[in-house]
Amino acid sequence: MHRPLRLDLDSTALVANWRWLAERAGVPAGAAVKADGYGLGARAVVERLGAAGCRDFFVSTWWEAEQLGTLPDGASLVVLHGIGPDDLAAALASPARPCLNTPEQVARWKQAAPGRPCDVMIDTGMNRLGLRQEEAGLLDGLIIDTLHSHLACADEDHPLNAAQLARFRDAAASTPAKRHALANSAGTCLGRDYSFDLVRPGLALYGGLPREEAAGAIRPVARLQAQVVQRRSVRAGESCGYGATFVADRDLKAAVVNIGYADGYFRGFSSVGTARAGDTVLPLLGRVSMDLLIFATAGADVGEGDWLTIDFDLPQAAERSGMSQYELLTGLGSRFDRRWS
Repeated sequence: MHRPLRLDLDSTALVANWRWLAERAGVPAGAAVKADGYGLGARAVVERLGAAGCRDFFVSTWWEAEQLGTLPDGASLVVLHGIGPDDLAAALASPARPCLNTPEQVARWKQAAPGRPCDVMIDTGMNRLGLRQEEAGLLDGLIIDTLHSHLACADEDHPLNAAQLARFRDAAASTPAKRHALANSAGTCLGRDYSFDLVRPGLALYGGLPREEAAGAIRPVARLQAQVVQRRSVRAGESCGYGATFVADRDLKAAVVNIGYADGYFRGFSSVGTARAGDTVLPLLGRVSMDLLIFATAGADVGEGDWLTIDFDLPQAAERSGMSQYELLTGLGSRFDRRWS
């Protein structure tokens, strides 16, 4: 079935980003593939990064783990949200490791799977997931593959970064584990003091810019294309779209295009988004609708059925829309035909 929305995905850029992060860290780089590979398709991401040599993958839930199917040979999968009271059957049936976050999860795993490896999250200052450091004594008897923590402010030059690093060093020194992992994409850019034995990038794998240190190195992975539904003539004095927020000051040509906020092109792009027909930049007229956008087409020969490239460079798109790069990626909807090159 033909779809008028395409998401062109660059395998070479994905792998190059992963390799740059590993080189920057000086240790192996895993890959966060939660939220369906940040909206790009988790199975396809795992297949491509696995072929390149990635051996550590991370999802949020056991449902996500099941959706991945068979992993590449030698690869491991960690479920970051651990094992809640309704997760035990799925966890015991899965080759994935839980990342234990609470005293209750620790007790649950000790009782159900003594001798089976797990991961553990230690909270060093984010107050989101993880055991407090004073609860680390509860871990006695566990076989811990990787001890984790998570940086709260790695995308900023914030004093909490150094404080969390010091706290995690203390935790790593006192808690037996095969490996230790602290840094996400932004943490990897902070320097090798944050690398420990493994880094867990997500955003930067998919073309997001976590910090300025990655500028010029991280390559875009996703390109959005949408098909023209209709070409219109807009007369001077007429408005376009909901709320009549755009009123033409002269006669102009416009193209109505098959994409909207239901596809993850959010209303924050209203009146500031752009598309391209070849090298010609086309400004967005008025508000983003659920399924449609209206672009001015001066200087471009655009007709029904033609494809436009929607400008979606993540750092620039985030600045324009007021959304985070994470929201823009994970919000990409199911109506796209995701095509890997």
